[in-house]
Amino acid sequence: MPVYITDTSKFFPNQPVANDEMEQYLGYINGKPSKSKSIVLRNNAITNRYYALEKGGKSTHTNAQMTALAVKELFKDDPEKIKEVELLSCGTSSPDQMMPSHGVMTHGWLPEMGATEVVSPAGVCCAGMHSLKYAYLAVKTGDVKQAVATGSERFSGLLVSDVFEEEAQKLKELTANPFIAFQKEFLRWMLSDGASAFMLKDEPNKDGISLRIDWIEGVSYANEMDACMYMGAEKNADGSLKGFMDFTPEEVMNKSIFSIKQDINLLSDNIVPLGGKKIKEIFDKKGLTAKDIDWFLPHISSNFFKSKIYDLVEIYGGGIPYEKWFINLYTVGNVGAASVYLMIDELFHSDKLKKGEKILLLVPESSRFSYMYAMLTVV
Repeated sequence: MPVYITDTSKFFPNQPVANDEMEQYLGYINGKPSKSKSIVLRNNAITNRYYALEKGGKSTHTNAQMTALAVKELFKDDPEKIKEVELLSCGTSSPDQMMPSHGVMTHGWLPEMGATEVVSPAGVCCAGMHSLKYAYLAVKTGDVKQAVATGSERFSGLLVSDVFEEEAQKLKELTANPFIAFQKEFLRWMLSDGASAFMLKDEPNKDGISLRIDWIEGVSYANEMDACMYMGAEKNADGSLKGFMDFTPEEVMNKSIFSIKQDINLLSDNIVPLGGKKIKEIFDKKGLTAKDIDWFLPHISSNFFKSKIYDLVEIYGGGIPYEKWFINLYTVGNVGAASVYLMIDELFHSDKLKKGEKILLLVPESSRFSYMYAMLTVV
């Protein structure tokens, strides 16, 4: 049974935050401006992002609230239609708590939806795609007729200076060893908050366009790769992770166990080549070439990776020229599991799409090197 994305929506908290305002929201570590910020921003080319914070760091929205607001936006023209949703699938890497799940907390902000099935795929950037695939398969098998899939993040609460403050003395070593900044602060200048939602149905819109989901495929290389991005853990010398439950409460605070960390060397050496490996397999299996693609929507965490992905697709798929790319990283920031949703949402409402066009999605996840791919057709 064909499955269609018939509508998309988004929610961003507050006003966009420019580069020179970031530390007014996130705070200063050790009372001083960051030494790594300008380097990271120069490489990622992000000019604006969104924070669910006031200046000074006070929270304004939870992840679940933002997600619920994105869902409500799908039904702004006919609020009663929300009662027809048979499945709510919510992916994120930054839930507001470990339990209950992000999905049911989102559902809690949607009393008008009524009782329904809820699922909460975990992970990092791929969590939003896992959410979409669950909803897609539920509609495709005929289990439900209407499903809502979401991707969302609220990273800002993990980026405020208080999370790093206990390590202020260690961070003084930045002058001698700038690599420490990249291990601890790299993601601080890239991540953004927001939520997006898709309506999935077994029939396309009678008026206007829909996006038929042709296929969604994923792969994990965790069987051969160490963890690269992690939170609630520390990396041991042998590459294994020591989780938060094996630290004392004092260690959890002093070692900033709940800050997000990125192994930059592991990331730069592997994230693009492994993603290309699967693209070749998919293209070969489905008989595709780059000429079949009208729009390419790759989720990239930084502009640094744009040319590398271009070269990779040229090697494995024949090359997709930049005029076919659609990326909004620069204006909304890296919103993790919501990023691919937000690209699709902006393109869907742009009046640029024409019926028959093919849209290729690529979502890499560096946490332990997972990737999701999908093809959509405009109908």
